[in-house]
Amino acid sequence: MTDVTAGRLHPSFESDRASADKALGGYPVQVSTSESNPRASGAVLLGDGTLVAWYRCVLRTSHGRGRMTVIIGRRELLAALGGAVAAWPLGAPAQQSVPKMPRIGILSPGSSELHDPTLNVVNAFLQGLHELGYTEGQNLAIERQYADWSSDRLRELAAEMVRRKPDIIVAVSTTAARPAKQATSTIPIVAVGMADPVADELVASLARPGGNVTGTTFLGPELVARRLQLLREVVPGLSRVAALWHPNAYSERTMAGVLNEIEVAARTLGLQLQLVPAVGPDDLAGAFAAMAREHADALIVMPSPMLFGEYGRIVSMTANSRLPAMGAAREFVDVGGLMSYGVNQPDLARQTATYVAKILKGAKPAELPVEQPIKFELVLNLKAARALGLTITRDFLLIADEVIE
Repeated sequence: MTDVTAGRLHPSFESDRASADKALGGYPVQVSTSESNPRASGAVLLGDGTLVAWYRCVLRTSHGRGRMTVIIGRRELLAALGGAVAAWPLGAPAQQSVPKMPRIGILSPGSSELHDPTLNVVNAFLQGLHELGYTEGQNLAIERQYADWSSDRLRELAAEMVRRKPDIIVAVSTTAARPAKQATSTIPIVAVGMADPVADELVASLARPGGNVTGTTFLGPELVARRLQLLREVVPGLSRVAALWHPNAYSERTMAGVLNEIEVAARTLGLQLQLVPAVGPDDLAGAFAAMAREHADALIVMPSPMLFGEYGRIVSMTANSRLPAMGAAREFVDVGGLMSYGVNQPDLARQTATYVAKILKGAKPAELPVEQPIKFELVLNLKAARALGLTITRDFLLIADEVIE
């Protein structure tokens, strides 16, 4: 069964109980959830998109595995919205409807679990909206969908979201933006932290996207080469470097460019490079076994939303293997990794919220340039360095943007 644990009427309906009851009357709330991700949330909407109420629920079951769909009855929903609401007269005439509230759908390839760094990106984006004056349940309705790192599920969720016709789809990373664009060419899509949106055929150009997709990108020139250079400065005598990469992270064209960039950088720095693929989370153990067989001296974790979501496991494996490692974002260091160099993902997400505000005010995504990062941060974990027996020079500490003790 599923218990509704929290709920709230939209303020416009608090004094208009008849309209709210009519909207809720006989309303079956369909929730898609799973054993591994038992929390779900949603909203009760009128046909014109007007928000009546929002709710949160928790799956309470001990049978079955995998995803399932649960129907929440009207009685459960009304109970969550307050006992007084349950006593409203069923046949009361509806009063005038409140103005339509804008709706956005957030599509994430990751999970809603706290250990998944992609959830921090979603929360930072929502904070950015709040700073711009948009508050969920007051002047904005928000639907959240998490694919739990299943590409098939992500495509299904994108298609389902398009059928509900939100005003804007917010796609977390290129991984979510691609199926969203495949599902619609008309609903505006704001993408948070794309890789190469031109190579991935999401936009015509960064300056003039030309379609229904815009947003931000996290890539910058010579970023991979800089990561290898920094790793070599920290690891004395570095000669063999393993690169953990996700073959399906982006389009073939983008991935070919990323691999070419690291191969050229390794040759320039005189390093032997071992490319180690991981198609999914289940491939990580085998990937680290391959690094051990080749006697890698250090590891660089390539950009990938899936690998980003698995930073916790990757850091644990590097510690067990005593392998110095460089991540693509500071979340790698936050969970105990040695070092990272890249854009601040939460800051990028907050910045991306401005696109939603502009589109809600009438701007067209085709005319909103894709923004590239102008600042990259070097974050270092001294505790991890000591555990690996590495001595960090004073000069290196001075160039770090943040040092975690």
